[in-house]
Amino acid sequence: MPNAQPPASHFIDGRYVEDTAGAPIDCTYAATGEVIARLHAATPAIVEQALASATRAKAEWAAMTGTQRGRILRRAADILRERNHDLSVLETLDTGKPYSETSVADATSGADALEYFGGLAGSLTGEHIQLGDDWVYTIREPLGLCVGIGAWNYPTQIACWKGAPALACGNTMVFKPSETTPLSALKVAEILTEAGAPSGVYNVVQGMGDVGAALVSDPRVAKVSLTGSVPTGRKIYAAAAADMKHVTMELGGKSPLVIFADADIEDAVSGAILGNFYSTGQVCSNGTRVFVERTIREAFVARLVERLKGVVMGDPLDPATTYGPMVSERQLKIVEGFIAKGIEEGATLAHGGKRVDRPGFFLEPTVFTAVTDSMTIATDEIFGPVLSVLDFDTEDEVLARANDTPFGLAAGVFTKDLARAHRMVKGFEAGTCYINSYNLAPVEAPFGGMKLSGVGRENSKLAINHYSQMKSVYVGMGPVEAPF
Repeated sequence: MPNAQPPASHFIDGRYVEDTAGAPIDCTYAATGEVIARLHAATPAIVEQALASATRAKAEWAAMTGTQRGRILRRAADILRERNHDLSVLETLDTGKPYSETSVADATSGADALEYFGGLAGSLTGEHIQLGDDWVYTIREPLGLCVGIGAWNYPTQIACWKGAPALACGNTMVFKPSETTPLSALKVAEILTEAGAPSGVYNVVQGMGDVGAALVSDPRVAKVSLTGSVPTGRKIYAAAAADMKHVTMELGGKSPLVIFADADIEDAVSGAILGNFYSTGQVCSNGTRVFVERTIREAFVARLVERLKGVVMGDPLDPATTYGPMVSERQLKIVEGFIAKGIEEGATLAHGGKRVDRPGFFLEPTVFTAVTDSMTIATDEIFGPVLSVLDFDTEDEVLARANDTPFGLAAGVFTKDLARAHRMVKGFEAGTCYINSYNLAPVEAPFGGMKLSGVGRENSKLAINHYSQMKSVYVGMGPVEAPF
């Protein structure tokens, strides 16, 4: 087993920092249940140290040109790519996701974000607006100190998705990873410092909800960006609103994936697999309500079940493994509860549904058929490898049912009729939509939700607007008139 113990629990002011007075945080390898690292939650003194460090660093970092900041971010991206193997192994130890995934979707995605926003940093300018002889110019300014709060499913990626646009705009950041996956963000902070980021620009502190609350409520914080659940989002949004802080909320979903009879079955099954079983189903944008046109439902389910026989479940560090454990015993129990509820409410268990008899937190890929819109497995976010198949007959019917949810993160459609595909995505009440693909999230494209699924967007040029503010300057070139 590779050594996963970091030099210390926190990374503040350009170095690792420890305070063993904080509550212990055990990092458990999901494939075995073994504790592979022990860290400590941030004490009030550690939180203060991190906030003070980020506050001190603001002036120096904001005074750099965007090109200078971008050069550092792009250098960090290069380092992430050079160390992709070691970072992917660490991500697998941190999350339990198989190396076959982490090596292509985690540190690489983080590097993409650092490279993209590093490239944009030098182009972030205001504009000139001529008004007769008078004129206005605008200045794009950083918000200040930003707090990022991460989820446990993509810890490296989330640390970079939040950090890269924040730093490109000249902000500093204090990032709190999930207590379930505390390891990877420390490496991001270490690499940014190695790449030349001044001490205090990007800090990482560990902890549970109380640490997050302390960060969010501090008056020195200008912006909060959360990836997490809707209940957590409600609390953080309310706390941020008390001081009119800027927010980005990337929350949960119960996304629809609609498959019409003319779709390529193999592609549609692939989309359903990516939207339900990649990362063992622990992806916020998953298309867990799979609406299949009634005439092809049996053929679709048969092919899906056949394809699931090809799952290679095993040691996540083995590159041949394609399906790993759930992140924790707690999350496994939650998903088992949903599976039991699905059976109790009358859905048909077509595949899987059982915990695997081996060490770790392994659960079979699970498929339910005969699911109706009101069943718990069709209304609640499960965050595990559970796919629900629902029948439909008409386009209007399925669009109405797809939108009949308080969530609106993602939605997808498979069909050869591109006119219908574009009608569907125009009608979807979701922020991130897919046609004949699913769950791709390139940094060049905005990512985020509608309704309860979030506020704001991550990635793309839009993220710049969430980490900066515009100052307007009116320049009068003539005499000043007044009514008296």
